[in-house]
Amino acid sequence: MLPYDSLIIVDKENQLPVYKQITNRLIGLIQKGMIPPGTFFPGTRQMAELITVNRKTIINAYEELLTEDWIESVDRKGYRVIPQLPVIKPRSFQPPSHFSPPSSTAFISSEGLVLQCPPQPEHRDTKSSDIVVNDGFPDPELAPFKEISKIYRDKGISSRIKQLMCLRDEGGLPLLKDAASLFLNETRGLNIKKNDIVITRGAQMAIYITAMLLLSKDDHVVVTEPNYCFANDIFEHAGAHINKIGVDDEGPDINQLEELLKRVPVKVLYIVPHHHHPTTVTMSAMRRQKLLKLIEQYGFYVIEDDYDYDFYYKNSPILPLASAPHHGKIIYIGSFSKLLAPSIRVGYLIAAPDIVKRAIVLKRLIDLRGDTFIEYMLAQMIITGDLTRHINKSNKLYAQRCDFICNLLTQKLSHAIEFTKPLGGMAIWLKFKSGFSINRILSNASHAGLCMIGMSFSKPGDPNDNGIRFGFASLTEEEMIKAVDILVKITS
Repeated sequence: MLPYDSLIIVDKENQLPVYKQITNRLIGLIQKGMIPPGTFFPGTRQMAELITVNRKTIINAYEELLTEDWIESVDRKGYRVIPQLPVIKPRSFQPPSHFSPPSSTAFISSEGLVLQCPPQPEHRDTKSSDIVVNDGFPDPELAPFKEISKIYRDKGISSRIKQLMCLRDEGGLPLLKDAASLFLNETRGLNIKKNDIVITRGAQMAIYITAMLLLSKDDHVVVTEPNYCFANDIFEHAGAHINKIGVDDEGPDINQLEELLKRVPVKVLYIVPHHHHPTTVTMSAMRRQKLLKLIEQYGFYVIEDDYDYDFYYKNSPILPLASAPHHGKIIYIGSFSKLLAPSIRVGYLIAAPDIVKRAIVLKRLIDLRGDTFIEYMLAQMIITGDLTRHINKSNKLYAQRCDFICNLLTQKLSHAIEFTKPLGGMAIWLKFKSGFSINRILSNASHAGLCMIGMSFSKPGDPNDNGIRFGFASLTEEEMIKAVDILVKITS
């Protein structure tokens, strides 16, 4: 569901009746393509709760939309935008000019490949009794194995999947591309169709494909510091020059980006605006607006990595940059793996038509056929609503775990760490205070039975120095207590 509570702001001091304000705003969202034709609105009671108005007000707003032929009433299902309604605003992923691929990206040598990820300190082999704190992965205990096995056992479905396995891959199973585009439109305010999306084996493949398409040797890429290190590795492998901008409590420093743009011919910006990796901070609205203006002014491409958009606990998620007009300059990347389990490798990239076509060709060179069974299973979960129910269930549990670990850390470890409670996601960015070297902490923790494998960052003078991602989503309360007790012991 779209975050209507942040999209519809009611001004009760305005002379215009509240229901009319809501009507006008919904019409505006339909005209912009953020609410596509055929989209069902929340029920009147649910919408009233979302935007904190009286239910009668919503009823009046919906009746106004019915009268003006923007929506229709569907028996037993509710109100939806008229499917035949023409999309007034063109999709953001349809650029005015065609994308010209770089000429030298098809053949990139792996000789001299340098990995940017900081090495983890050596530790002994883990035992079954050890506590493993990961980078922020979903709990495999919550994975929908019941739904998967049900599809696997269905002979009729199994026969259909065998037929699909023989078809040529066109960027993913058509059924999943269709279902995924609908899911992403409803949750992220996009306005895409199945031909705008490429299904990949996880978001990592999507980042790699995009980089290989956009970058030539010696092109300039901008990333944050710290950053998702495996993205840095990809850009380094492509032969690009990596330029870095800082991250603070409002997200990536767009002022630093602007200064870079004045001096350097930037080809690509890689950015994680929602739950930045690794620090988990969400980019402020003001910086988002400035970034969109810079994209329009300088014409560089943006790889928007939105790896865990669906997990939020206190407020509705901020819509992606890609939901705003950008003339095809944003390549939007995400992952279903974060919703299900790390080993279920399904990601996607959404881009302008020419980039999508080339991405499909490049994907075939490294993955001739996708995982037909998993893609079919995921499509069915979206269509039946099982995925949404799974997300809602997971969100509640992860929110409880987030509260639990944050309270635990505050009570027991405040002498050694600083952190900001995240608004969502599956990890906390822990910053150890001076005197507590992160490398020494990792080594000592490993020998004490605590294996911390989240990304760490050490750069004296940087505001994020001496930090590490502490993934809590896959830990039980008992495991959290043991992990924190070990940290208390080695920092006392």
